[in-house]
Amino acid sequence: MATKPSDLDGFTEGCSECARETLHKVRVELRTESSKPKNAEFSREPYRVAICMECQTETALRMNNA
Repeated sequence: MATKPSDLDGFTEGCSECARETLHKVRVELRTESSKPKNAEFSREPYRVAICMECQTETALRMNNA
């Protein structure tokens, strides 16, 4: 996944929905993977979340799998 910093607020990278390079907003967030409330605090994992500014498609990649 190649990204290039853009002059605008975001990154330019390929969008599978648009089938071209588009501007994306990118953030890192912690997501809970366990559905059990008792274990929820131990099941958080970092994800890289990118949202295409053209079609609003969101893609999330678990950072431990990157």
